[in-house]
Amino acid sequence: MADLKRKRGRKPKTVVDNSADAAGISSKEALDDGVLSVTPVETATTNGDPQTHRRGRGRPKKGGKHEEEVDWDIAASPERRGHRFADHNGDITTVLSGDLRHGAELAAVAAAAAKAAPSMDAVVKVFCVHTEPNFSLPWQRKRQYSSSSSGFIIGGRRVLTNAHSVEHHTQVKLKKRGSDTKYLATVLSIGTECDIAMLTVNDDEFWEGVSPLEFGDLPALQDAVTVVGYPIGGDTISVTSGVVSRIEILSYVHVSTELLGLQIDAAINSGNSGGPAFNDKGKCVGIAFQSLKHEDAENIGYVIPTPVIMHFIQDYEKNGAYTGFPIIGIEWQKMENPDLRLSVGMAHNQKGVRIRRVEPTAPESNVLKPSDVILSFDGVDIANDGTVPFRHGERIGFSYLVSQKYTGDDAQVKVLRKSKILEFKIKLNAHKRLIPAHIKGKPPSYYIVGGFVFSAVSVPYLRSEYGKDYEFDAPVKLLDKLLHAMAQSIDEQLVVVSQVLVADINIGYEELVNTQVIAFNGKPVKNLKSLANMVEACKEEYLKFDLDYNQIVVLQTKNAKAATSDILAMHCIPSAMSDDLKT
Repeated sequence: MADLKRKRGRKPKTVVDNSADAAGISSKEALDDGVLSVTPVETATTNGDPQTHRRGRGRPKKGGKHEEEVDWDIAASPERRGHRFADHNGDITTVLSGDLRHGAELAAVAAAAAKAAPSMDAVVKVFCVHTEPNFSLPWQRKRQYSSSSSGFIIGGRRVLTNAHSVEHHTQVKLKKRGSDTKYLATVLSIGTECDIAMLTVNDDEFWEGVSPLEFGDLPALQDAVTVVGYPIGGDTISVTSGVVSRIEILSYVHVSTELLGLQIDAAINSGNSGGPAFNDKGKCVGIAFQSLKHEDAENIGYVIPTPVIMHFIQDYEKNGAYTGFPIIGIEWQKMENPDLRLSVGMAHNQKGVRIRRVEPTAPESNVLKPSDVILSFDGVDIANDGTVPFRHGERIGFSYLVSQKYTGDDAQVKVLRKSKILEFKIKLNAHKRLIPAHIKGKPPSYYIVGGFVFSAVSVPYLRSEYGKDYEFDAPVKLLDKLLHAMAQSIDEQLVVVSQVLVADINIGYEELVNTQVIAFNGKPVKNLKSLANMVEACKEEYLKFDLDYNQIVVLQTKNAKAATSDILAMHCIPSAMSDDLKT
């Protein structure tokens, strides 16, 4: 079957030391010539040698590709099919995507490119050196590598680009169009969920002679758009033109969130990430960030629209930091079946969605109840399929209304409970997942005692341990918690024995790998820090760890703690715990 891929457009340069181990080139194999896959292959290294084995067993891998299995590229594959023509003029390359356009259509996209031209001086090239954490060996980092992408200047001496373009950065530089100077940049904020980052440059020379871009309104279907950036194929600026072909709630593959997105038919290639998309008036209407790769589809690119961009900017200006996009904190079910609607007491003219579960960490967990039917959100009626009116002739998922709010905002909801209509004022908050989609750029946490390495599970951790197919290869119980489990408290983590550093003290336990820790000496393990504190304070004769699958680990307390320092020295590990657990 066909394999759909969406990729990000960060364009890799060279690994800093030109080594081809997993921490360098191999750690970014999914960056095939700059295209970072949704689930990039991450192979752990020990003393520079890649570990190609995978641990555990998860869902059986399918023999073929499912036609709805979507693999997203964050900005596009460098390989494109179909007929195109290009007009090379100076340092601008204009590509009209898809089939050859005729007459008025051709004139429209050409005019759009011409109107965008005066604003091109505000488009910059972003050079970043990345040093990613090593989740399999959390006391060290992977070898650094470099990449390039695009960005653009906005008001307030700021530059916008994609979050994945500067993820795990150690150094960021910017170069203006026509300049031979690279300026050191400072990362002000990274919006992981919306894949936007904000930078600034302290050197006054960088800002001379450049006018910041202005933002335009959300475009309509068939509006002409022009994407400008620095994709593969050269160091000069490139322009691709097309039209808006779809506006919908889109999966942002950087951390698998769902926000408003634009689908366009302009070619978006590796390195285009972070570049602006202009309308026919020369105003910025979005940021290029990912594309669709499929053998039966051509020139399908995706743009972060201005409502999402302005939410990010205003969030930063309001709070001095990025606080994220809030959620209601529920799982819901469509109410399209007439018998289902009758069973909950809905009248013929009533529409809404049924609440399946409410997250215990959500502020509204004491207000909304399972089996409640949400009829409206902030006065906007919700249809039985979960959509709300958007623009003329368009509908969109009601999560769009939630995404317009800010963390901590209030919202008015109307629910049907036991045939009675109730209204509640609820508070919206950021999503708390038991297995988080990212760790906000922080180094991973770990704790070691007696050679047992304890870690907190996250999506980057699973990807590091099991590669891009972690959804098939990870242990089934971990996958079940990833997909279905809800955190019972804000600070709850899923703690596992990541691996065992073999020593005399742990004979017989060598094969334990990625197994959840349920309890320590009879007390439930809430998070990694609580486990470390309990072990460090233990005065009992034995350390007893209750693991998943009814397994137990028992060590003599005195001997295990005494052996830990020797094990750390043998493996050149600087500390028995990460810095965040020491405070």
